[in-house]
Amino acid sequence: MTAPLAGTAPLIDAHAHFYHAGTGRSDWSDLNVARFRAGERIGITYHVASVLGSYGFSSPTYFPSPTDVSSGNDAMLEIAAHESTRVRMYVTVNPNYTDHAVQEVERCVARGAIGVKLLASRRADDPLLDPIAELAGERGLPVLHHIWQHRWREWPSQEISDGADLARLASRHPKTSFILAHIGGGGDYAHTFPAVVESPNIFPDLSGSGVDRGMLDDAVAALGASRLLWACDLTIETGLAKLRALELLGLDEGALSDIRWRNATRLFRQGCFPLAAAGNASPGARANSPAARRS
Repeated sequence: MTAPLAGTAPLIDAHAHFYHAGTGRSDWSDLNVARFRAGERIGITYHVASVLGSYGFSSPTYFPSPTDVSSGNDAMLEIAAHESTRVRMYVTVNPNYTDHAVQEVERCVARGAIGVKLLASRRADDPLLDPIAELAGERGLPVLHHIWQHRWREWPSQEISDGADLARLASRHPKTSFILAHIGGGGDYAHTFPAVVESPNIFPDLSGSGVDRGMLDDAVAALGASRLLWACDLTIETGLAKLRALELLGLDEGALSDIRWRNATRLFRQGCFPLAAAGNASPGARANSPAARRS
């Protein structure tokens, strides 16, 4: 058997996505299978994932309708149930429909969701997010929030937030943990680190297609390894590139383990990642498992 590209130590992707038939893509199941195949080749123990409504097919990607939100969450619930050895779930919500969002959190948590996913549906510091953030804190659910690294203007078709916006929300909810999405996902990451350094309940993830020289060095220097989460988002190959870059920073084994998996086990509820907590990599299931095709 070929050794995983990232080694045999546990590895948690804290920001992943899957697709479903309601996205309008004929290749949706192939994309899911490809993610599992790549995850096995890299050595990912757990994918912590969400489905973003219909991804813009029947309502806007960043402003999904309640129907699309629920349909996407239903698909994610099915994937997580059938791939329970290697998939965990975020429940996606749109805070513009606050009552529905709260109901979706309760519904999906009852069926195993371990975190909340917020898109660019409302600015992070908007009061509409307070009921969701409060509920997440009560239930021990980290909130993964879509972030643009330094919002210096508006962007079309989304209400984008940056680290400073998220810091204001985090200050109102000190008992809730927030994952700041994709420092490599666009914008000025150098702006992000000082914006959140005084927000101990914000944990940036390393995902995004950007793999800039110095980005990870600056993240570790500003925030420390204990506040960073390894993740891929949609571009799983750049997640592997960041692992290779982390290995060149001179971090000790403890710091690398923190970023690879230990921070995630601390951030999410106890017992969410038994294989990682035991220090074992997931044995995985077949890459062509039918579960990804059933949702």
